[in-house]
Order: sequence, then C-alpha cells, then structure tokens
Amino acid sequence: GFQGFVMSDWQAQHTGVASAVAGLDMTMPGDTVFNSGLSFWGANLTVAVLNGTLPAYRLDDMAMRIMAAFFKVRGTQDVDLDPINFSFWTLDTYGPIHWGAKEGHQQINFHVDVREDHSRLIREIAAKGTVLLKNEGALPLDKPKFLAVIGEDAGPNPNGPNSCDDRGCVGGTLAMGWGSGTANFPYLVTPDAALQAQAIKDGSRYESVLSNHAMETIRKVVSQDNVTAVVFVNANSGEGYITVDGNRGDRNNLTLWNGGDELIKNVASWCSNTIVVIHSVGPVLLTDWYDHPNITAILWAGLPGQESGNAITDVLYGKVNPAGRSPFTWGATREGYGADVLYDPDDARVPQQNFTEGVFIDYRYFDKHNTRVIYEFGHGLSYTTFEYRNLQIQKHNVSAYIPTTGLTEPAPTFGEHSTNYSDYLYPEGFHRVNRYIYPYVNSTDLELASGDPYYGQTADQFLPPNATSSDPQPLLRSSGKNSPGGNPQLYDVLYTVTADITNTGALEGDEVVQLYVSLGGPDDPKVMLRDFARLHIKPGETVKFEGKLTRRDLSTWDVTLQDWVIRDHTKMVFLGKSSRKLVLGALLN
Repeated sequence: GFQGFVMSDWQAQHTGVASAVAGLDMTMPGDTVFNSGLSFWGANLTVAVLNGTLPAYRLDDMAMRIMAAFFKVRGTQDVDLDPINFSFWTLDTYGPIHWGAKEGHQQINFHVDVREDHSRLIREIAAKGTVLLKNEGALPLDKPKFLAVIGEDAGPNPNGPNSCDDRGCVGGTLAMGWGSGTANFPYLVTPDAALQAQAIKDGSRYESVLSNHAMETIRKVVSQDNVTAVVFVNANSGEGYITVDGNRGDRNNLTLWNGGDELIKNVASWCSNTIVVIHSVGPVLLTDWYDHPNITAILWAGLPGQESGNAITDVLYGKVNPAGRSPFTWGATREGYGADVLYDPDDARVPQQNFTEGVFIDYRYFDKHNTRVIYEFGHGLSYTTFEYRNLQIQKHNVSAYIPTTGLTEPAPTFGEHSTNYSDYLYPEGFHRVNRYIYPYVNSTDLELASGDPYYGQTADQFLPPNATSSDPQPLLRSSGKNSPGGNPQLYDVLYTVTADITNTGALEGDEVVQLYVSLGGPDDPKVMLRDFARLHIKPGETVKFEGKLTRRDLSTWDVTLQDWVIRDHTKMVFLGKSSRKLVLGALLN
C-alpha cells in the first residue's frame, strides 16, 4: 500500500527493466557507474517501452509517484521552482552550473544563511542525547578546584573543522562522522573552549593537554592535588568511499582511536578522580578500564555537532540532568555481538550476507546467549532517582484479525504514446550537456540506440509470473490495499500499559520509561522493546507513564503464511530502566 516513490541508493541499480517492473521509481544518480553518462534507464527506458519490454503503465506509475510526492511536500501543484542558490560541489560564488560538464558559468552560490536559532536546538539535542554510563558521585561538577582536560578529542583540528573533504579525517574533537551526507560546520565549539570558559567563570584552576601521547606532560598535570581530570576519546567511521587511518567506512575494530584506551588507563593511574567522555559512532570496548576505582564517571556523547563543547559542559555541570539512553549494548568483547561486518568480499562475485543471526541482534543476541555486557541496551543514569509502581494493564476489545483478500485495481493508463520511433530522437539543435541522462534516443534502430550487448535476450527467465501484467493481481494477505504499513488491523491497540513514576531524588530530571514484551515462544527473544516515553518529573512529583501495545507488537512473522501471527505462547509485559533492569512485570491475558 505504499503511496510514495522508491529510489535507489547511489550506484545501487544493477538492472534496467527488471528493477522497473520490481517497483523502482527513481535511480540515483542515474548512470551505471559514477560520471560515466551511461544509464540502465534514460534512453534505455524509452527503448524498453517502445519494444514492449516495459509496459507503459509502469513508466506512468513511476512518474505519478514521484510527482505526487513532490506536490505533497510542496502543498501545491505549482511546478515553478525558485532558482538554485547553492552548489553541492564548491563554495565558490561563481562557477559552472553543470559542474561535471564544466558548462554554464554563472553565480552558483548565494551563501544564504539558513541557521536562524538552530544552535539552541542543536545544543539541547546534544545534551539530552548524552548518556551517563557510570557515576560514582563525581558528577555533577561544582566549581572544582583544578579542572584538567586531557586528550586530542577535547580540542580543535589544527587545520580547522572543515579542513577534510566530507569530514574524512581524524583531528581534534569528533562531532560528525564522514561521508556524502555531511555538512560544513558554521563553527565548532570544542570541549576545551567551553570547559575553560566555565572554569574561568567559577574561579577554578584550568589546564588542558590536547594530546593523546604527551604522557610525561599529562602525568605532571593530572598527578597534582585536587585535580578533576576529564579525558576525551573517540572512535569514528563513515561512508565506504573514504578510508581514514585504514578504516574503509566501517571501523576495523571496537577499540578507541589514537591510543585512547592507553590514555585513559594512564590518566586513571595518576588521578583518583578521572572522568571519561567518549565521542563515538557506536559501541567501543570498555572492558579493560571501565571498573578502575579511579574512573569515577563515564559519559557517551555520540556525535554532538557544532555545539559539542557547550552541550557536554551543560551535562558535566548539571545544567542539564542527563537522561540519554544507550541505543546499543556495550559488550565485553567484540565476539559477544555475534554478527560482524563483511570486510573482504570476493570482488569476483556479489558480496553475500545471509543474516543467519535472524532477529537476534544487539541486546537480543546477548540475552539469548546470556552473554556478559558492560552496559546494557537502554542503560543511562541520572543525577536523581526514580521509583516505579502501580503497573496496570487495560485490555481493549478489538475485532479478530482479518487477512486482506481480493485483487488490486487494474493498472491505470494515462493515454496513448507514439509508436513512431523518430518521435523520440534528439530534437534538432538540442544541446546535450555532457554526462546528463536524457530520455531521447540517437537512432531509430532500437538495438543500436540501447548500446546493450545483450539486447534482445529474454528477461522471462528471471521475472516472476505477471511481473509486467496490467491485469488485477491478488493482494497479499498482509497488505494494506491502499494503506501503507500493511494491514491496518496490525495497528489496533490491544493493550494500554500504565504505571506511576515518582522522582525520589532532590533534582528535577527526565526518566525514560521502557516497555518490553516477552512473546514466550522458544524461538523468540527474551524481551523486545515495544514502547518508551521520556517523562520530565520534579522532585517528589509522580507522573503516569502510558504505553500502548498493538497487534503487530505482539505478532511474529509467519514465513509460510507470509503474514503477522499472534502465537499462543504465554506473554508478559515489563517496564524498566533498560533491557536488563526490568522493574515491573505482569502477564498479558
């Protein structure tokens, strides 16, 4: 029932007609290989319709889905667009509007400032997303006598925050990963800058050593009396077209970068009040040092963006009471995760990953094998405390699940198209921009126009039955007809779960209440997260948590029926602070 359009990832299309009849609507960036100007579609899509390989209704459907999405976002059927005011390729004010072809010199960047007050939201998100993994009473800070900030990750990149294309390097504090989805920092507040400003305001003594390897200097600083040492470390990753320090996109391991683990252990051996802040793209191994008696607090700050320093200062000093929750498990070993990255596919074939772990990823895998973890999925501490009580479950009277039946509508048609091949030739005098993908053909000989050495070979051997038929087709029993997301009854609310959450501490703060279910089957995970809510609660105040369980929340996929099914196993619901701190529980009847 999906009403939008389906787009490929960049250079992820590997067939022409087959991908079109399978439902692909837009191919990006359009060519078979980057910057080749050759395409599975373009003129070949025109040829496919003309020779009958691709039914015209599918081309109409592709265009309709794309434009429907355009009109929906735009809120009007007006297709007049504002002029392009920036270039993806350069920061220069003037240059070629057709960058790849180096054609059309004009103003291509107008340097429009779209930031408004977004920095306030960025700072809020970064602080609220910070996870307090460990706290032995060291936090929040209260005008420490001597604050020592240690590590390259606390400081600036000496060449500037935007010095590496698409952020493809490691230098200074990590606030953004690398890849094509990155943006330039308008500025980057480093932890060193923000913490120094706070220390000056408080009258604290302040020193920073922005190196991971100047051990003798670091020792002299942190081994002094009354030192609170904050060590900043990181681990980065990004998109596979960039290799950083031998890491081609994905990380090669789960250790900290640039000797971060040794830095932490050394500082902890010299300073009895060592706080660790981790900027990373995911879990790292903490096993060797997390329980060191001199490590009094550990925080995971993720990739916080341009307000990095201000946000971590807000959390360290208690201006923001941390309430982030870890979206992954911190395992004791790399092997504990079960699944791993496919690093070295055979270039002679398509990489094959069978996902034999099934649904048992992250905390579900750790639970299945009763594997030791350092910090579990959903874990996160606060500067206050909360109490859970009065679990209530309300069962709703809903009708029985009725699988979808019947047929689709026949494929719509939007008129006729010319069968005169010459109507599709490039118009006389038409200027072709190099590397652009056009629908025009350069010959009325369709085989010649396609440029396909396999032209004329049948696709029937790999297309399923009725793949190109415009006749009504049987609806899948799990489908939503014209409603996206499958059968609408999957979203019937079967149970409402409530509980009273009380702030029993002295500070106001947020509690993230997590609702887990156990489906009870021998092949089901021990528990699965099904709902959560972040509640702001003042000291002594009680707030009611409310979570909902839908039919799909309690279902498993039946590979034979090809539908969601609720099994007859005994089911339970739990409320807790994390996947392994389940405070309240009850049977679902």
